[in-house]
Formats: sequence, structure tokens, C-alpha cells
Amino acid sequence: MENEPLGITASSCFALAGNGCLRNNSPMERRGRVRVFITGGSSGIGAALGQAFAARGARVVLTARHRGRLEEVREAIRRQGGWVEVVEGDVTQDNSLVAAVREACRLLGGLDVVVANAGFGVVGKVEDLALEDFRRQFETNVFGVLRTVKATLPALRESRGVLVIMGSVSSYLTVPGAAPYAMSKFAVRALAESLRGELAPYGISVVLLTPGFVASNIRRVDNRGVLHPDAPDPVPGWLVMPAERAARKMVRAILRRKAELVVTCHGQLAVWLARHLPHFVRFLAMRLRARSSPQ
Repeated sequence: MENEPLGITASSCFALAGNGCLRNNSPMERRGRVRVFITGGSSGIGAALGQAFAARGARVVLTARHRGRLEEVREAIRRQGGWVEVVEGDVTQDNSLVAAVREACRLLGGLDVVVANAGFGVVGKVEDLALEDFRRQFETNVFGVLRTVKATLPALRESRGVLVIMGSVSSYLTVPGAAPYAMSKFAVRALAESLRGELAPYGISVVLLTPGFVASNIRRVDNRGVLHPDAPDPVPGWLVMPAERAARKMVRAILRRKAELVVTCHGQLAVWLARHLPHFVRFLAMRLRARSSPQ
């Protein structure tokens, strides 16, 4: 069977449209209950964003590959009084994502906010990694974002909504052993910057979220995308921002259509250094490389 076209006709999305009582007064919220579609919504930042949007009165559809974990997130949000539905979908598969977007449109009556959040990290020295490791990384983190963009653009044009791309501080500053992940995040940062100008004539805003260390499962997922829930987080706890706190900051930036939000103080410092003191950043990277090299 041939792949279905990635563009979803937005006019069919409004059959079930309806506005509820407003709890907040951002310009987007004053138009009605915000309709939100989030990929990678079964854990971490994606799940926390769903919770934060729902807490503000938005209607939310979460998608991810793992139905069981999605349903756990759905029940947690519903217990707090939020409106949420879940749809199984895989950003690495054209037809799967198309079906998820179509179902989200049916459930919500349209899309005001789309968060391309799904992703994971491949780590290791370049000489030790196979080309397939890089392809797997880009299939989710780059082409998965592209699939999400192309599948949802017609609906976002209809609503003059917000496209949100999940970046990373690694798109500004990388370290030895993290080339695949950093490459993918450099790519989506470039995509966000390009799309911002392309989509402005249609009234669509592009928001780039650039988190530092935020609590999530990404550091417990191996190079093949398999979650190891009992694996310890290699990042010290004092450096990690709770996902719920990060999500609240992100939702405010999204509703205000802010061009970019760098989350966590250490993330802001890293981005500032990369922008203003690139030679110093390279020096630090070389020191890290020297320490990690075999004697």
C-alpha cells in the first residue's frame, strides 16, 4: 500500500469544534479552549506538557508508540480534571502519524498547538557507532519532526496556530560522545529558524524549546530506542529541573508565541557561552575530550 499524503485536510477538523470556559487570558486562550496535539506524550516532557496544558483548560491529544504508558498519563491528567485523549502513533512511520493526526483532528475539531516532541538520544564515539545508529537517530529526531510538521500544517493554517519544535541545549553546545544526538538537534534548530519565515505569512508562529537537563526518560533509553526504566540517571539530581516545572514555563512561552525558550539556568548559561564565547566553549570541549581519551 502506498503511503498516504502527509497533509491532513483541515476543514474536516472542525466538525466537533466547541469552546469551553476560559481559565486564563493569553490571546490564544481568549479565542476559546486551546486544542493541543503532542507527540512523544507518554512520558517526560511530553507528558508534563499535556498535564500543564490541560491544567489551563486546554483540550489535549497525546500520541506515542506505547499505548499502555499513554493510558497511564491520560488517567493521571483526568484525575486532576483535565480533558485529554490518547492516540497510538509512531513518528517514524508515515501512515501511523497521518492516522494519529486525523484522529486528533476528529477529537478536537482542529489544532491550535502542535508540539513535535518525540525523540531519543544515541550516544557513543563516532568511530564506535554504525551508520545505522545515525540513521535511527535522525529517523526519529529529524524526520519524525518533519513528518509531524507536514501532517499538521494544513490544520495549523486553518487556525493560525503555533508549531512547537523540541530542541536542546545540545543544538548550541555538544560534548564528546554525543555527536548523533547533537547533530539531530542542530538540524531541528535550523528547521525551526527556516520555518519561522516560511510560515509567518500564514499566521503560524514557530516556537523552539531548548531545554537543558530536565527530568525525563531520555537518559534511560538506549541507542536502539529501548527504555530501561530502572537505569540510574547519569546527571546529578541538583542539575535536573522537574518536568512539571519546565512544562509550565514552556506552556507560557507557547501561548505567548515566543520565538525561543531556553529552559534551566545552566542551559541558559551554556547557550550564552556558545553564542558569545565560542572559543572558550571549544576549549572546554577539548578538555573533556582529553579526559575521556584512553591513556
